[in-house]
Amino acid sequence: MDKHVKGGKARAESLSVEARSEIASSAAKVRWDREKLLPKATHRGEIRIRDIVLPCAVLTDGTRVITELSLNSILGTSGGGKQRQLRKASGVNWPLALSSKALEPFLPLVFAEGELLPIEYKDGRRKAKGYDAKILPKMCDVWLRARDAKVLQDQQLHKALAADMLMRGLAQVGIVALVDEATGYQDQREKDELHQLLGIYLSEEKLTWAKRFPDEFYKQIYRLHEWHWPSDGNKHPGYVGKLTNQLVYECLPKGVLEELRVRNPKKEGSGQRQWKHHQFLSDDIGQNDLRDHLLQLITLMRISKNWPTFIGHFEFAFPTPGQQIAFELEETRK
Repeated sequence: MDKHVKGGKARAESLSVEARSEIASSAAKVRWDREKLLPKATHRGEIRIRDIVLPCAVLTDGTRVITELSLNSILGTSGGGKQRQLRKASGVNWPLALSSKALEPFLPLVFAEGELLPIEYKDGRRKAKGYDAKILPKMCDVWLRARDAKVLQDQQLHKALAADMLMRGLAQVGIVALVDEATGYQDQREKDELHQLLGIYLSEEKLTWAKRFPDEFYKQIYRLHEWHWPSDGNKHPGYVGKLTNQLVYECLPKGVLEELRVRNPKKEGSGQRQWKHHQFLSDDIGQNDLRDHLLQLITLMRISKNWPTFIGHFEFAFPTPGQQIAFELEETRK
């Protein structure tokens, strides 16, 4: 028996029961605290490419992972005992699926430093280990380079065939999209992206009112409709407000108008909103986007002889919202 092992055993035996219990409790606490910091799998699924099935997950920090076990089943070895010993002895952390001697010359040509570090995470109650899903195409590339260099043994050629099949499948759609689809994470991703957009597009607090809509914007609406400009240029009929929503706010990024309606609800009884929607747009992003959009609209209005002509220009520039305005136009003619 190793002398260090003997010494450690002797020291343990010399400790009291209370001391040993305290040491064990401290060690357990350290392990527990370390595990609490691990990211958790929030979405799980399987990538299927022909006959290949790869379990995958999305973690709380947004990392897409593929388990080492699933990588081994496709590109690695069924046993892995010898490879695990060799990997442990050499101090490397890359997947067993890349532990063949024939692959080693190609690893530095494909992978950047640190790219093959394993990722530990919690999958329910158990602790799991995987790798960033983005390394999968590169793993396949390593196998194919080794095949083309004719350094693989005959019993390894079926792994290169699997790598070739995976690469062809991954060429059609990115690995991140595959993981998101397999786990259902794309729905959450869209929510997160919307949340990030609203975070920069809208202001945390309502801004002080300032004139954001140039008079020309409204004067052009009146000109194109052949309406008389009101004596009080600050008061317009409700239909003008409806057009403003369709021409402006419905053209803002998806989800912005819905959030504006939540932050600026209609008052009970009157049906009017207490503030202007533009007071909730962020000063640096939302307000600038509003200004640029209004300038585009005014330009389209200036080159239009009448409302139908303008609608044609508008539908060409902003096709989806334009369809709604064309419908309103037809109704006003009845």
